[in-house]
Parts: sequence; C-alpha cells; structure tokens
Amino acid sequence: MIAMPKIIVGVSDAKVSNSPTDIVATYSLGSCVGVCLYEPRLKIGGMLHFQLPESKIDAVKAKNRPDMFADTGLTHLLEMMQAKGARRAGLTVKIAGGASMQNGPNSFEIGKRNCIAIRKALWKVGLMIKAADVEGSIARTLFMDVSTGIITVKSPGNVKEL
Repeated sequence: MIAMPKIIVGVSDAKVSNSPTDIVATYSLGSCVGVCLYEPRLKIGGMLHFQLPESKIDAVKAKNRPDMFADTGLTHLLEMMQAKGARRAGLTVKIAGGASMQNGPNSFEIGKRNCIAIRKALWKVGLMIKAADVEGSIARTLFMDVSTGIITVKSPGNVKEL
C-alpha cells in the first residue's frame, strides 16, 4: 500500500524534504523523467520531474524554469539538496520515465533523449544511477518515502520498488 503523498512535484518542478513523515510524489511520467536523489545519513529526499533534455534549446526558459530541462533541473535539485545539508558524495540516484508515448511524433524520441541527457548530466557531476525504470511505452508515477528513501513506481497494472 502506498501512503498518501504530502509533497507533489509537478511537471517541470523539483521539491526536497527532510521530514521523515513526508511522501514525495510525481504523476504521469510519460516521456518526462523523474529523478530521485536521497541522502540516507540525513534522510533528505529530492525529486525532479523534467520534460526536455537540454536547456540550450531555450536559454530564457531555462533561466525562468530550470526544472524543465535535465541539465539545469539536476543542478537546481542538487542545490536544493545541499541547502538542506546533503553531500553529493552520499547521494543515491534512482530514475524513472522516459517512455516513448504514442501521442506525439516518434521522430523526436523525447523519452529516449531525456534518459540520455540525465545520464550525461549525472555523470558530469560524478553521480551514478543505482536503479532505473525507463523507456518502454507506459506512463509511471513515482513515490518517495523520505524516512527510508524507498522509491515506488506505479504503472498500469504494476507497482514495484526501485
């Protein structure tokens, strides 16, 4: 049973919590990717829901809405985590989403490009992905229990832990 979320991460949004009673959630990850960072020592959890791979396509939008893009969104999420006391070296990284949804032009492959972009952005800052549920053709919802760092992925007909 998944507890009711207390903190909702919208599209092009990021949130961080260090309250052990919080459940952080983001809904409807189609081609978007959800990035979950967790600092187990201090029990700090952060989640990003980004839409597009690279901020260079629109510098103004990236400045005003950094969480829309993999690169600037990750930077923003890391800053928010570090402001709560998290150390980059202690972070656990889990991602989900990046599906190929049939409601848009397949030639853009946004889901796949988003997955590549976040892997590249994480690699640049020295972080490796511990677990992932990406690509395919299904939408996903993510839940993070801040007290444990457990990430639950819910998709049509399936619930699993990352």
